[in-house]
Amino acid sequence: MNIATTTSSIPSNLDLATLSQGLFIDNKWSPSGSGNSITVIDPSTEAVLAHVPDATVADAARAVSAASNAAGGWRDTAPRMRSEILRRCYELMIERSEMLAMLISLENGKALRDARSEVAYAAEFFRWNSEEAVRISGEFGIAPGGANRIVVDYQPIGICVLITPWNFPAAMATRKIAPALAAGCTVILKPASETPLTAYALATLYEDAGVPAGVVNVLTTSNPGPVTAAMLADPRVRKLSFTGSTAVGRQLLGEAAKSVINCSMELGGNAPLIVFDDAQLQTALDGTMIAKMRNAGEACTAANRIYVQAGIYEAFTRGLVERMSALKVGNGVDPATECGPMITPAAVEKIERLVADAVKGGARVLCGGIKPSSKGFFYPPTVLADVPSQAAMAHEEIFGPVAAITKFTTEDEVVANANNTEYGLAAYVFTSDLARGLRMARQIEAGMIALNRGLVSDPAAPFGGVKQSGLGREGGQHGILEFLEAKYIAATF
Repeated sequence: MNIATTTSSIPSNLDLATLSQGLFIDNKWSPSGSGNSITVIDPSTEAVLAHVPDATVADAARAVSAASNAAGGWRDTAPRMRSEILRRCYELMIERSEMLAMLISLENGKALRDARSEVAYAAEFFRWNSEEAVRISGEFGIAPGGANRIVVDYQPIGICVLITPWNFPAAMATRKIAPALAAGCTVILKPASETPLTAYALATLYEDAGVPAGVVNVLTTSNPGPVTAAMLADPRVRKLSFTGSTAVGRQLLGEAAKSVINCSMELGGNAPLIVFDDAQLQTALDGTMIAKMRNAGEACTAANRIYVQAGIYEAFTRGLVERMSALKVGNGVDPATECGPMITPAAVEKIERLVADAVKGGARVLCGGIKPSSKGFFYPPTVLADVPSQAAMAHEEIFGPVAAITKFTTEDEVVANANNTEYGLAAYVFTSDLARGLRMARQIEAGMIALNRGLVSDPAAPFGGVKQSGLGREGGQHGILEFLEAKYIAATF
């Protein structure tokens, strides 16, 4: 494997110092109460990019107070005004898209082409929700007994704590912030400490778009447990929206239960990708490369288990090895890079452990499989054939560029294997038989099904899972409902 060794160069129009000058509370930059900082590392080069403030419990309380002070004014802001501000957020993201993409590539290691796609996707949440802001409607009817009218009004749920992961630092933030603001809520965003600079860059953008002081607050912390617990214990906070691992999600649900906080959870995945004999081979390969290698496999929707029917197994495997072997691995900011580094050394170590376990169980390494010795947190695009069902990677998220292929024979067999997991976020099915495709979509236990395509996410569609992959939905018309409370009024006129 050849890794491009382009030195990480920060463009002249990207001033990282302005993005690490303080916590963003009440539209002001302020130091953390601890005086400590969090180091942000470029995963491609292991170079230090910046230091951001390390918030304390007291800082979190300041953020909640800022959100509380702004809540009444933002709630009462006319929907059209909220809509226009969100639309301006969209426009500014498009105007600054190249800067934001470069920033994501620097702190996340993401290939620049993927970072550009993320920014475009992230911006769409502002455009979509700017349109939804003016379409929050109530209900009016007659009680069945005829004694009164039933009126249902939808109101903002209140102050929201939003917690986002490192793998999509722009999109995971806007997917929560945009519907919350459209609904009339104020928010405190806690981004991942690995990729905080994008969140702070977007904070400046919100202010430039006209978002009032206190409506969006951003804080970073290396001690998320106590800081988050303090916010959830504050009676002014009424909503938690979290994207991350199922293990952390369980802990947060327990913490939120103490104050009966409304929760939305987008948690882990173990997505099956199923290729039937009658699938169009090139379509299946195209879709698999997207589903597996988007963001170098560091996605909760990534194809984690690839099941291929016996008749097409050899041809599909050869084609996938050819494509995976041809990917250029390198520095995220290099425009030619197709697969960037992993986020941390620990992420690489986990992938190594999962690959070794699968090989020990009988899997065959067809390409990749050996970590390079170069600087940076790299792991090569890897294809494993004949991965046994008892392999750890069949039950844990790989979160990396490893395609694990298993042969199957019958439809019933593959449905059973696909559903043999505690997760249920996304699934992918490739077949030329529409009836079979729809039948599979009904039988597979997942919140989202991609049929003959490798991309399932869309700001206009509900994103979320079943089982231990989460609670609630983000995106589409469902997304804004997560930030609204239905108030029933029994009225006699």
